[in-house]
Amino acid sequence: MIVSILILLFSGGASAAPGASFLGITLGDGKAGSAAGIPMQITILLTLLALLPAAIMSVTPFLRISIVLHFLRQALGTQSTPSNQVLLGLSLFLTMLIVSPLFTQIHDTAWAPMQQGALTQEQAIEQAGKPLSAFLLKYAREKDIKLFLEVSHAPAPRTPADLEFKILIPAYIISELKTGFQIGAVLFLPFLVIDIVVASVTLSIGMVQLPPVMLSAPFKILLFVLVDGWNLLVGSLIKSFY
Repeated sequence: MIVSILILLFSGGASAAPGASFLGITLGDGKAGSAAGIPMQITILLTLLALLPAAIMSVTPFLRISIVLHFLRQALGTQSTPSNQVLLGLSLFLTMLIVSPLFTQIHDTAWAPMQQGALTQEQAIEQAGKPLSAFLLKYAREKDIKLFLEVSHAPAPRTPADLEFKILIPAYIISELKTGFQIGAVLFLPFLVIDIVVASVTLSIGMVQLPPVMLSAPFKILLFVLVDGWNLLVGSLIKSFY
């Protein structure tokens, strides 16, 4: 999703004509011809690529999925199992699965027509932004959007589709944070019950020197495996985006 927009932004950059405008920067002729604008384009591209991981983690389903998986590991009490690399990898591939229709839509409406010459670069960027805006708008809460409209003192748009990305993106992020924390809290409840029961039993029989966590961990893992927890959790996360 983000990669496609970056490709649209920088497509044809190397072949820009003298005097052309690129991202609001006019590329004029220097002593060496129009090559003076190419280093600027490369600098901007590398800067955006450096911000790409943060963008992927913030404006995609990766945010909600990674939060929920982190809460699950904390609820199970398995410390570092699964490892961070495994959880991040699972979050990334689930994100790719969820946003694949969005990739396809951006490709069909923006990238392919631009390659065929039916759209200019500016028109392709505008067309690519529409599916992304609709995706973010679908999961951003109205209350959060209103908050950032008030903070930025921006006028209320006529339609939701007219919202700017500077309003929509932070609203989407905090909406996903809230949703992820809500799912994480629900995940904690059954495991919390097991912890309370085990702690009560160990205290009642006088096993005060044995940490209850050591006894409850096998029961929590066994419960999670018996109910096929990974299938239920991953399936519910994917369905929550459809």
